[in-house]
Amino acid sequence: MNFLIALLVFFFITIPASITAWLISFFSLDYGLLLSSGISIAAGILAHMLVNGIIKLKTLKKYNISRKEYVYIKKNLKEAKPKIQRLRKAFFQVRDVAAFKQQLDTLRVANKIYSITKREPKRFYQAEQFYYSHLDSIVELAEKYSFLSTQPKKNTELLISLQDTKTALRDLSYVIEEDLNQVLSNDIDKLNFELDVVKKITLKPKNTDPNEESRRIR
Repeated sequence: MNFLIALLVFFFITIPASITAWLISFFSLDYGLLLSSGISIAAGILAHMLVNGIIKLKTLKKYNISRKEYVYIKKNLKEAKPKIQRLRKAFFQVRDVAAFKQQLDTLRVANKIYSITKREPKRFYQAEQFYYSHLDSIVELAEKYSFLSTQPKKNTELLISLQDTKTALRDLSYVIEEDLNQVLSNDIDKLNFELDVVKKITLKPKNTDPNEESRRIR
């Protein structure tokens, strides 16, 4: 459940349920202040858990995944979030303008993959390599490049290592772009199919009425 939905549930479900339970317990059932307050809190928690469960069931049904898969995907997304934050921090410490631009593009691609899989959990299976391998690799390289590039004195060995890391980052950025293409592959295939259908419709010759043609000649 995202923050906005959780906030709406709290204000429009949890709080009204708590207030209603308290009013009924205190005024109608005459349970006293302490017991009514306890029932009110319990009712709010129960209402929140019930709505939360319904939302999760609808999410599972919408994306055609099991509860076990949903928990597994959420766990991986939770682990990926701080890695992307580390990637952002490392990239914004880079002083080389050209390298920064390239790495900023890579960060945008990584964020795009994360946001798509968070919004549509089933797409996680199309981005497994990104989450299992590529994200870890690029975070490690980015932090290494950031560390090397901020050294005040750079000897020949350090400059070579810096250039090698920069090249590896560039190559890995292409790999992550392919990860994004893989995540979007179904959408691209669907779009191409729809475009083919439109082309066939627009290029199909129109049937002409012979009588109409003869009238045009006259």
